[in-house]
Amino acid sequence: MKLLSDPYAVLGVSVAADDRRVLKRYHAIAKVLHPDRYLFAESADQDFANQVFARLVNPAYEKIKHDKGRSEVMAMVRLQVRRLVRDSQLVPQSEIARELMRQPVHEAEIFYEHAIATLAEVQFQDLERFHLVSQQLDELNLIYLQLKMGDLFVREKRTGLVAASEVKPATQYIFARSEQSSSTVDYARRHYDRAQQYIKKEVWGQAVLELRDALKIAPHQAAYHALLGFAYLRQDMSGMAIVHFRQALKLDPTEPLATEFAPRLNLQAKSPSHPISTGTEPKLGSLFRLFRR
Repeated sequence: MKLLSDPYAVLGVSVAADDRRVLKRYHAIAKVLHPDRYLFAESADQDFANQVFARLVNPAYEKIKHDKGRSEVMAMVRLQVRRLVRDSQLVPQSEIARELMRQPVHEAEIFYEHAIATLAEVQFQDLERFHLVSQQLDELNLIYLQLKMGDLFVREKRTGLVAASEVKPATQYIFARSEQSSSTVDYARRHYDRAQQYIKKEVWGQAVLELRDALKIAPHQAAYHALLGFAYLRQDMSGMAIVHFRQALKLDPTEPLATEFAPRLNLQAKSPSHPISTGTEPKLGSLFRLFRR
């Protein structure tokens, strides 16, 4: 909890949020962390939810609920950004922050608002991952303010730049399970299976986290890269989608999901650069069926 000092990151709102957006987000979090939601949970989970709300969410809201507080926080965060830039320490660690840094200046604001909204959607769904998502939000804020260093102020907005109605609906997939042949692949597959469930629910941010964890364990699984590319694409993060679809095709030029979307992204399959394992890689040919609306 001591590591999460950015109230905007704790609440999951952009640094351009005005008082109405901050209040709306605070009420949404209060509902998610309300004690009634944890009536049948273990006491440790109840206590942790209470601590998150009392020791992080409430203080964060108190800091930025008024104009004066937001101005003071922004001044401190901007000072932090200048120091990190001066000392060459503002190096993005998360993939989503690196993608933001690569955005053209005129497109960075839309990407930033969309990324904040996506992460906020999953921030409090799994309290074990709350700090990880909040750290990504913190990093997005720092990178965004670095891109805006030439501006004297960030104009506050009552709504984000990407309305919920504009987010594209998910294409649905039917998944099946395949047997595992090693404990290493099994751990990776657990992340992959959880990602499938999140994708069915259109919870894209959490699906991305699970797939990134899967690829840390099994980086040469074409199916994992393809599904991650799909999750990024559904968040309008075409740059990241292309990276992972391209890697999927590099590993396996016949990977079904990647070959489905490759023509739309002007990608071409290449010869595999690593031997494709047999018996351990998800058999996507029989793993899903695409439903077109």
